[in-house]
Amino acid sequence: MKTYFACSLMILLLTACAVPGSKSGDEVAVQPPAEGNVTANVETESCPGDNALPADVAAQFDAVDDPALLASVLGAPMAGMLCQGKVYQLKAGAELTIYRAWNSSNPNSRLGKWWAFSSPTGKTAQYRSDYEICYQWSPLDKLVHCKLSGGVKVVVGTGQSAKCSDYLSYPASAAKQIYIDNAAEAVMNCQEYDGVFQWQAVKN
Repeated sequence: MKTYFACSLMILLLTACAVPGSKSGDEVAVQPPAEGNVTANVETESCPGDNALPADVAAQFDAVDDPALLASVLGAPMAGMLCQGKVYQLKAGAELTIYRAWNSSNPNSRLGKWWAFSSPTGKTAQYRSDYEICYQWSPLDKLVHCKLSGGVKVVVGTGQSAKCSDYLSYPASAAKQIYIDNAAEAVMNCQEYDGVFQWQAVKN
């Protein structure tokens, strides 16, 4: 009987250990409560930036109401995912190029859930910080850009803070991210790129 209760307690403890929502190929959704279409899982003023679309693409989208989809991508502080977000739908007939840096050691991450409006530039470390991508989640050694199909719903928002280890964490960021629930069915005409070494001299 003691053995039975000990095993049951161990199962409960393991179940209670929630996995933070990563931005790797195997994203785990964190589901806090949400009301309406524009919300944040923490106080709004603690989320940098806003949910507005970039001006050059705003006319291609309609705002839509989908509280369940929005709630599925909002994360608690230091758990990754989004700090705040809004649901949009790409208008029928419209096409938009979106970008994803991914992990070549996990082919399933090629068409993952997290995308950006522009191609990565500058320092890799800064890109990780802007999009809260821990080193455990991806080496960011591949890039794919695709056309988003008309009629697809996405969540656009700013990133929640993420704890990668006892030595590294990223704060919430104002950089806008795109969440697509099933990218394999939502994108087309994809082009892949390999990451290559490129070094800049450090100015002392």
